Amino acid sequence: MVDGTEPVRPFDHFLFPRIFQAFRMSIQPTKLVIAFVALVIICVTGWLMDSISPTVVVSHNDITELDLYVDGVPIATRGALFRDSGERTGVFITLWDFAGRHLHGALLSLSRINLPGVGRNLVACFLALVWAFRFHFAYSLIFFTIALAVLSVAGGAICRIAALQFAHADRPALMEALRFGFRKFVSLFAAPITPVAFIFGLGALIILLGLWGNIPVVGELSIGVFLPLALAVAGIIAIGIIGLAGGLSFMFPTIAYEDSDCFDGISRSFSYVYARPWQTGFYFVVAFVYGAVCYVFVRLFLFLVLWSTYAFLAMGFVRENAKLHEIWPAVSFADFLGAEPGATATWSASAAAFLVHLWILAVIGLMIAFVISFYYSACTIIYALLRHRVDKIAIEEVYTYSDKEPAEAAPAAAKVVETSTQTESPPPDKIVGETETST
Repeated sequence: MVDGTEPVRPFDHFLFPRIFQAFRMSIQPTKLVIAFVALVIICVTGWLMDSISPTVVVSHNDITELDLYVDGVPIATRGALFRDSGERTGVFITLWDFAGRHLHGALLSLSRINLPGVGRNLVACFLALVWAFRFHFAYSLIFFTIALAVLSVAGGAICRIAALQFAHADRPALMEALRFGFRKFVSLFAAPITPVAFIFGLGALIILLGLWGNIPVVGELSIGVFLPLALAVAGIIAIGIIGLAGGLSFMFPTIAYEDSDCFDGISRSFSYVYARPWQTGFYFVVAFVYGAVCYVFVRLFLFLVLWSTYAFLAMGFVRENAKLHEIWPAVSFADFLGAEPGATATWSASAAAFLVHLWILAVIGLMIAFVISFYYSACTIIYALLRHRVDKIAIEEVYTYSDKEPAEAAPAAAKVVETSTQTESPPPDKIVGETETST
């Protein structure tokens, strides 16, 4: 006789193993296509802006202003080092090369269990952003605004696919996901900007107090009198910075799961970080380590693709592969592009070298697209786990709407997605999958 009870599994109470679904979700072709197209748009934008205004000075040893800034070299010394150099490059390509080196260094440090090395490389990437806005403010403001707009659509679409896929509800097609990204563009774009604007708005009050402090006698007395007020404002700023640092990755998943606006994305992401700070940090550490392992695997796979292609091509060339070396330098695991190609003898060899370089860049772009897809997929999973822990909402609950209805009528046209054999429909304002389990 069957008593109908389910077997008790010892790890059902733990939710973090579900983060390991991120790899399988992130290699879905739809997500990779969205991420790849977004990456191409951002790179083309940066390339065009660099071609218009190459302002970063590069020394003869390929050392840029950014390298010296991160190393803490004073401005006067940097000017002396670059006085005899006439080479200039763009801000985007400088940031691209710098971030690529240090992110790769962070992964290598992680593989060697060198946590200080991981921290130094990540801090260097943050300082690169500070350098860009400090010394190239107009350029950075325009470029990162365009990049945020592109990632708002692409990230929202990827998070939407991940939310429906993780909830076992549905797997939307490419155009359906992009329609969601465009429909929620304003909320997705405003969600990261609003807390930053709020922080700088409060900071402006302290700046005004500092300006007032320049007045003789009255100014310094005002600093002493109003310093407690400035400290209170700075305390609010600190709360906002911590919430932004921890909750920024949850804003897009919130909008994707709840089909809500930017204010709901901000409030939920902040509240979950402060409600479960240690659990949030643990989930991110697991996702980061797992993501690093997956990145190495994907990089190894793509390297084998390039290496095997090169090796079999070399078997067909004659005269010690001189022509192949001319159009395609040998690749390595650390550098897919290989060494800089030398001068080519004919125009056809130059054209072939250019096309080979372009295709290898596409392979590199595919690898970066995986990183983007993995990031948004993992953040969506972590958001669902925290929502389950904090608000006791089942992971299978995700808001959906009928594509046949206009976007404005989406809340009223909500449909029910069932992952179990339920006979009754839930309320129309929330889509409920199967009943919350013990997990």
